[in-house]
Amino acid sequence: MLLVFAVLATTQVSAQSVTKRTKEFNLEKGLAIQGYDPVAYFTQKKAVKGKTSIATTFEGVTYYFTSNENKEIFKKNPSGYEPQYGGWCAYAMGANGEKVEVDPETFKIVNGKLYLFYNAYFNNTLNLGIKMRLILTEKPMPIGKNLSTKIYRL
Repeated sequence: MLLVFAVLATTQVSAQSVTKRTKEFNLEKGLAIQGYDPVAYFTQKKAVKGKTSIATTFEGVTYYFTSNENKEIFKKNPSGYEPQYGGWCAYAMGANGEKVEVDPETFKIVNGKLYLFYNAYFNNTLNLGIKMRLILTEKPMPIGKNLSTKIYRL
């Protein structure tokens, strides 16, 4: 009896976590990164649209891939390939915690983590150091917690 209760309680907590996670992520009908392959950002160093026929879902979030190989790579370490800040604009999240849509082709890999941006201007602020620079931490910010980070003036 206790074992059945423990399994039901765990299942309910997991379902609540998935629901909370999907509410925090930048999704379109459950799809992350507008269908771009999260592994391709790392392996090909560019944004590449995935195929609807090669998909997987991780904790309620669906990802498309360009190849079965990329899908398998992702499945071995999903959190290592998911975009930071739930796929929202890293600059806006860092500046004021605002959830701003992204252009999946505007991205930066920093310390082995994928950051997406609204447009090239915000991505370039990282490159050029214009007025403010977003300092990206070593640890990704957990979804559902305080998603702000520090902004340092140059």
